[in-house]
Amino acid sequence: MPFRFVDEMTAADVAFEVWGENREEMFSSCAAALLNTMAAAPERVERQRRIEIRLEHEELDLLLFSFLQELIFHKDAGQLLLHADDVRIEEREGGFRLTVIAGGERIDAGRHQPLVDVKAVTLHCFQVGVVDNVWKAVVVLDV
Repeated sequence: MPFRFVDEMTAADVAFEVWGENREEMFSSCAAALLNTMAAAPERVERQRRIEIRLEHEELDLLLFSFLQELIFHKDAGQLLLHADDVRIEEREGGFRLTVIAGGERIDAGRHQPLVDVKAVTLHCFQVGVVDNVWKAVVVLDV
């Protein structure tokens, strides 16, 4: 998934930019960047457990915000690290509906090599939009 960390944006938090050919790829890239923030070996996170995440919001950017917060919630509440395997976004009258099939497993410090504990997504510099026909997002995480 295409993303890059943006070190110059913030000193105490973690920031990243993502891009994708469509909204779904952008959301998947954000989930991948979040996982890469939390684990040095995200490729070792096996899909032993599958969960479905369903969210709705009037605004696409706040839907992304809620989605990332949901992934952080599962990390905190269930000790789960998750890949966003199947992302679907429906545009509906009055907003958007997100359905994600996520696969992952409980945190295993030996295999996943935890990096930082992400506490939350912030609205600082948070952006979602289309630039030159590419969906892009900027996210800052509170760690």
